[in-house]
Amino acid sequence: MNLLLLIGSLAAVLLLAWAAKAMGLGGDVRLDRDAALRIAAENGFQPTAIIVDHAGMAAIVRDAAGRHLLIRRHGVNFVTRVLHAPLDARLDQKLLTLGTGERTFGRITLDLGDQAAIWAAGLRAVR
Repeated sequence: MNLLLLIGSLAAVLLLAWAAKAMGLGGDVRLDRDAALRIAAENGFQPTAIIVDHAGMAAIVRDAAGRHLLIRRHGVNFVTRVLHAPLDARLDQKLLTLGTGERTFGRITLDLGDQAAIWAAGLRAVR
């Protein structure tokens, strides 16, 4: 009886794992420059500057009008927000933490390396 329960449980786990893979769930999706440019274009942005954080979890795109688009990972997809004031931005050496004020979007910390201070300064102009 215990052996049948074990086999049934194992089969159920394998079936769930197969279903998750078939639906495209899970995985470790990372953002690169090309994907960020594509997402920006889909959102009506013509980028003049772009930076992707070192982990590939988020990016910031700036257009000619000075607007900033934040792209961040949400599960295996990416979501975007045009940044508006008041913007909660905190710089800590090479890390830039951004909060949009939207609870459902949350806060994101980007590792921008030596460019963090430059992008933080550019975000002061967000209106």
